[in-house]
Order: sequence, then structure tokens, then C-alpha cells
Amino acid sequence: MDAVSATTAIKHSADVLFLMLGAVMVFAMHAGFAFLEVGTVRKKNQVNAFVKILTDWSVSTVAYFVIGFPIAYGISFLKPVPAILGGNQGYDLVHYFFLLCFAACIPAIISGGIAERAKFWPQVIAGGIFAGLAYPLFESLIWGQNNSALQGLFKSIGGAEFHDYAGSVVVHSIGGWLALPAVLLLGPRMGRYLRGKSHPIPISNIPFLALGSWILAVGWFGFNVMSAGNLEKVSGLVAVNSLLAMVGGVLGAIWAGKNDPGFVHNGALAGLIAVCAGSDIMHPLASFAVGVIAAFIFVFGFSIEQEKLKIDDVLGVWPLHGIIGSWGGIAAGIFGQPLFGGAGGVSFVSQLLGTLCAIAFALATGFITYSILKKTVGIRLHEEDEFRGSDLTVHSIGAYPEDHVR
Repeated sequence: MDAVSATTAIKHSADVLFLMLGAVMVFAMHAGFAFLEVGTVRKKNQVNAFVKILTDWSVSTVAYFVIGFPIAYGISFLKPVPAILGGNQGYDLVHYFFLLCFAACIPAIISGGIAERAKFWPQVIAGGIFAGLAYPLFESLIWGQNNSALQGLFKSIGGAEFHDYAGSVVVHSIGGWLALPAVLLLGPRMGRYLRGKSHPIPISNIPFLALGSWILAVGWFGFNVMSAGNLEKVSGLVAVNSLLAMVGGVLGAIWAGKNDPGFVHNGALAGLIAVCAGSDIMHPLASFAVGVIAAFIFVFGFSIEQEKLKIDDVLGVWPLHGIIGSWGGIAAGIFGQPLFGGAGGVSFVSQLLGTLCAIAFALATGFITYSILKKTVGIRLHEEDEFRGSDLTVHSIGAYPEDHVR
């Protein structure tokens, strides 16, 4: 092997390793989703949360491998191994693994909104549809093989393409707005609202909720930094912007949420969600401000959703992922400008248009999918099963079997 070939091989190997480490970090975030949900729902629904997240991940893996990744990027793995490796040490394979972790976030996000009263298998089916078909279709329009037409439209109107470096809109906003139709069509949990009055259901385990938040926050540095795609494009700015946005979210939530631990730990996630889109172009102090604003959006948005609109979104995934993901897309068009110390190259108009397109796509897809499932197989547990809890109803065992031993 000559020196040029050896250098190329080393570069391919470094990129494969770089992206694989990122994929593992984002994969670990799904444990964060699980513990965040388990810590929030009641004891009688904790087993269901764990099993649901893992099952959704597994279905998403197959659906995205066979259908989703080819739709998004035009690369199919239904061919012999030498062709799959492609002369670049299997970079396309590990790229699939990394982007799968993004696609699988969609059912994981939705899971938190519909917790404690949704049927198991209909939601698994919905998650497979979203990860294998709906999400990759939108992904292809922004990041993938079909991006020229829509991005060209944004550029002709706003002067720049829609910019979403790590998925504030493509992943989080889509997930949160897909969840909203599911939550509305399911209706609130039994006892959540009685005779027009709100009866909040307390979270079951603050340490589990906190653990989920920490796992997500640590994995997020793989989510954002490794979105560079290869070692050559990695940026320390993305890492520090993610850090500053996260702590901005924490500090904003501890003030706006009056020291409530649920708001504080979700505040960290709010900041990280909001910074994804512009993490490669914003100044660190601007990222901090974006995180603070995101925390305010979550604290007040969650309260309005639950108490004014009476929407029983258990983990608040619509305000956290949907609205704040949308804020992140718009924020990149504001704070990415040179006026705020940003790198420029973005347009507020394009960011707004791209964000609105994502919202419209997610709402339409969510309502169609869940309406069909509701009319055919049903999406909600029977009252008696909901009262017993998903653990016993679906899995025939509780999270703490020793509690029933005499």
C-alpha cells in the first residue's frame, strides 16, 4: 500500500471511529428517555415505559435500516458485504447507526406524552411508521437526497437555506408536534381532570427523573458534536455552545420554576434542544441566552398546556420538544447573525419557513396516523386496564414484585 492509500485508509478509519463513538453516545440517550419517563409516571406504569422504549428502538432499527435510510439518503444495504463496505471501511453503515439514533428519538419522544393510557402494540406500529417512513421523508428534504428543491425554495425566498445543524427542528420539533395529535386523540388519563378542575398526578421517582436528565445531557454532546459527520469537520464551538445552552436552561428553569426539580432537570434538556440547530454558528453567550429563553418557554408552556388548555401530556413533550425545537430553529436565524456575534450565513425568514413546514408536516402526519389506528385497532387501554396499570395489563408483572409478596 502506498503512502496516499495508507493516509486515505487512516482517514476513513478515523471517521468511522469518530461517528461510531457519537452513535454510541446518542444510543445511550435512549436510556435517558427511559429513566426520564419511568421517574415521571406512576409505579404501576414503570415496567411499560422501559419495555416500550426498548421495543420502539428495536423496531426503529429494522425500519430505518430497510426503508428509512434509503429514503433519506438513497443508500441501500440490500446488497453483498463488499458493496456495503464501499471501500471506506463501512462508513455508510456507521453513518446509518448514528442517524438511526436520531430517527429512534421520534417514538421515544412520543412515548412520554402518551404514557400511562396508550395501548402497547398500536404505538409500536406508529413508531415504526414514523422512524421508517415519515421522519426519513422529512429528513430527506432537509438533510438528505431530496433537499435541493425545498432548500432552493427557502433560499430564493429568504436568501439562505434552512439551517439545522443537529436537529432542533428535524428531530425534536418533528417529534414533539407528532406527539400532540396522539395526546389529543387519546384524551387525558383517568382522574387527571374532573368536573373541569385539574388534579395533577405527582411524579413517582425524582432520582430516576434526574438520572434520565443526566444521561440525556451527557449523550447530547455526541448528538451535537458528532453531527459534524467526520473528524475533519469537528468543532469545539458546538461543544461549548451545547454546554452553555444546557446551563442556561438549568438556571432559567430554577428561577422560572421556583426550584421545582422536574422543571430544573427538564430545563437542561430545553437548552440542549434549542441549541441543536445553531450550535455551529452561534456565539457561546448567545447560546446561553437561547437556553434561558427555552427554559422559560418550557416552564410557562407546560403550565399553560396542563392547566389552561387541559392537555394531559405526561412529560410535556409538546412544549419541550415541539415548541422549544421550533424555537431552536428560529433562534438560529436570530442569534446566528453577525449582529449577535454569530457566524452568519443564515436567514430569519428561511428559518421561520422551515420551522413552519416541519410543524405542518408533523401535525398532518400525526393526525392521519393516529386517527387511522384509533378507528381500526384502537389506541387507548380499556378503563379497567388503565386503572390496573400498563405493567400488569401488558407485561403481567409490576416494577416492584416484592411489594405483593406476603
